[in-house]
Amino acid sequence: MGMTKKYWKGLEELKETPAFIKSKDQEFPNQQAIEEFLGDDSLNESSTTRRDFLKFLGFSVAAATIASCEAPVTKAVPYVVKPENVTPGMPTWYASTYYDGCSYTSIKVKTREGRPIFISGNKDFGFTNGGVNPQIIASVLGLYDSERLAEPTIDGVAKSWSSVDSAISSAIKSAKKVVLLSNTIISPSLTRAISEMELSLNAQSPSKFEHIQYDAVSYAAMREANLKNWGAAIIPSYDFSKAKTIVSVDADFLATWLLPTEFAGQYGQTRNPDNKWMSKHFPN
Repeated sequence: MGMTKKYWKGLEELKETPAFIKSKDQEFPNQQAIEEFLGDDSLNESSTTRRDFLKFLGFSVAAATIASCEAPVTKAVPYVVKPENVTPGMPTWYASTYYDGCSYTSIKVKTREGRPIFISGNKDFGFTNGGVNPQIIASVLGLYDSERLAEPTIDGVAKSWSSVDSAISSAIKSAKKVVLLSNTIISPSLTRAISEMELSLNAQSPSKFEHIQYDAVSYAAMREANLKNWGAAIIPSYDFSKAKTIVSVDADFLATWLLPTEFAGQYGQTRNPDNKWMSKHFPN
């Protein structure tokens, strides 16, 4: 079917004014000769003198020159005793693990002079095979958030770490019940520290300490459903590299559902048209 609508670039073209008809077939505008421009009588009425013109010209050139030469002064202070694992200008990589209660993967952290600047997946360790998602890569920006608290506070008043520790310790000792609320913790070192705190407080008074783990994105309903159907409150594991047909109902397994850092790599293995077969995906 052909195009029936007509569009105009302006009112002149719509009304087909004489000026538009005259310039319609002219590709370039008329060039005014220098002699004609300088010979215009209207220029004689200009009140700007030659002295003022030179003043304006000199000021603008000087301002532009000064602005282009100004630069922030950055002082480089050398190490008195240089750390063995830090070389200025050379990045240092650290292997670590990322977990925020939802996303999990093995990562490598790129640092410069002790400052993390980039996060990538660690292909040499872990079952995620270097898989990451946008949330994990962007998490390094939180370290440079200017709105973060730079020091501890009590009732909005800045305090030192020692005074805050003393206030918390005294409050825990005088409390009848201590409840620690956190997301799911998988760190062995943090789990050990919480266990030591629990043993210490429960030694003073039985059942004084309680640790509650709560996740904003919870899979408790999945555990309960599996318990009723299969007799075990578990979260199943999937291998999308072996699935020829995938039906996902309200489950974005490539970004947010369960382990997207692992599922995305498995899913990509079967989406190559050069393979013997390619999986079919029916999202909903």
